[in-house]
Amino acid sequence: MRIDTEPEQSPPHAAQPLDGAEAAATEGMAAGRGAGLGEPALALQRRLLASRTFRALDSYNYRLFISGQLVSQCGTWLQRTAQAWLVLDLTGSPVALGLITALQTLPILLLSLFGGVIADRVPKRRFLIFLLTGETIQAAVLAVLTISGQIQVWEIGVLAFALGALTALESPTRQAFVSELVAPDHVQSAVSLNSSIFNAARIVGPGLGGVIIAVWGTGICFALNAASFLATLTGLFLMRPALLHAGRRAGRGAVWTQLADGLRYVARTPALAFPVVLLAFLGTFGYNFTVTLPLLARFTLDIGSVGFGSLNAAMGVGSLIGALGVAARVRPTRRNVLWAAAGFSVMFLLLAISRWYLASLAILVVLGLLSVQYSALTNTSLQIGSREEYRGRVMSLYLLLFAGTSPIGGAITGGLADLWGIQVALGLEAAVCLLVVAAGFGYLCWARGHEAASA
Repeated sequence: MRIDTEPEQSPPHAAQPLDGAEAAATEGMAAGRGAGLGEPALALQRRLLASRTFRALDSYNYRLFISGQLVSQCGTWLQRTAQAWLVLDLTGSPVALGLITALQTLPILLLSLFGGVIADRVPKRRFLIFLLTGETIQAAVLAVLTISGQIQVWEIGVLAFALGALTALESPTRQAFVSELVAPDHVQSAVSLNSSIFNAARIVGPGLGGVIIAVWGTGICFALNAASFLATLTGLFLMRPALLHAGRRAGRGAVWTQLADGLRYVARTPALAFPVVLLAFLGTFGYNFTVTLPLLARFTLDIGSVGFGSLNAAMGVGSLIGALGVAARVRPTRRNVLWAAAGFSVMFLLLAISRWYLASLAILVVLGLLSVQYSALTNTSLQIGSREEYRGRVMSLYLLLFAGTSPIGGAITGGLADLWGIQVALGLEAAVCLLVVAAGFGYLCWARGHEAASA
C-alpha cells in the first residue's frame, strides 16, 4: 500500500474544486500512470473511487483500517467455525453449543453499554490497540490448548466468555471509530465497505475453515486467527492521528449517569428509537447463525464440516453482493429498513422449511443479501442520526441488540431444537420476526395518518 506524503485534506479555508472521491481518483490515476497502468485500468480505478460504494477509500486512515479488517475478519470466521465444530465434536449436544455461544455473547449483553460510555470518553484508536492485543492472546491460548489435545469444554467456555468481554468493549469503539476515519458524507460508504469485508471474510473463512478442520484440525484455525490480528494492529499503528475526524467527546462524569443519558437520548430521538426497537426483536430471534447453521448442517442436512463451511460461505456470498450492490445505494429511511427486515424474515422462514442442501444454499445466498442490507441500513441510520458525543453509546446499543441478545436467542434456539428439532425452532423464531415487522408497518401507517391529521 502506498504511503501518502501530502495531507489528504485541504485547510478549511482553501478552495475545494474536487470532492473527496474525485480527488482520490485523480491521485490514484497519477500513481497508476507512474506504475504503467493503461487508460482502461485508470478509468476503472476512477469509477470505483468516485462511486458511492467506494468513496470511503478516499481516506488514507480508512484504507489502512479496512485492509487490516479484511485479514482479521477472515481469522475471526476461522475461529467461529472451528469453535462450533469443536464443541459438537466434544459433546454432540445442541444445548452445549447454545450454552457456549451464550457464554461468548453474555458479556456483550452485560458490558457493551459501558463500552459505549468508555468509547465516548477516550481516544478510540489507542483503546482499540489495547483491546485487540487482548483478543490476540485469547486466540493464542485457545490454539495451544487445542493443538496439545488438552482442551475441555469448560475451558472453551471460559475463553469464549473472555473473548466476549473484550468484544463488548472493542466493537462499539470500532463502530464509532469509523466516523472518525472518513468525512461525514462518506459514512454510508464506510459502513457498506465494512459489511463487504465482513461478508467477504464469511465466504473465505468458513469455507477455508471446513477444509483446515478436515485436514489439520480445529487448533490450526485458532492459531491463524491469533496471527490475523497483527494486520489490524499494524494498520492502527500506521494511521495518522492528524487526519482523524475526531469530534467532541463526552465529558467526565459518573458512568451510570452518562449511560442513562445516552439511553434517554435514543428514546427521545425517533430517528434512533424506531430502528433500535426493531433490532431488539430481529437481533434476538433472527441473528443466531452461529447456533443455527451448525445445527442445520449436522441434524437436518447431515453434510459434515466441509458442508457446514459452505453454508456460511453461501450466506457470505449473498451478504457481499448486498453490501457492494445495495447497501450504499439505498437511503437509510425507516420504510427501507422495514422492507429489508421483511425480506430477511421471509427468507428465514424458508430456511426453516428447507430440507435439501442445494435449496438451503440458494436460500442462504438471498438471506445473506437481505441480512446485510438490513444491518447496514440500521447501522448507517444510527451513525448518521446520532450526535458525535453520543455516538459510542448509540453504537453500543446497536451492538447490544444485534449481538448481545444472542445469549437469549442462542439459548432459545438450542432449547427449542433439543425439544422439537431445529426446523421447528427456526419456524417459530421466523414467525416472531414477521409479526414484529408487520407491527412496524402498522406503526408507520399510524404515524403518517397522525401527521396528516395534525397538518
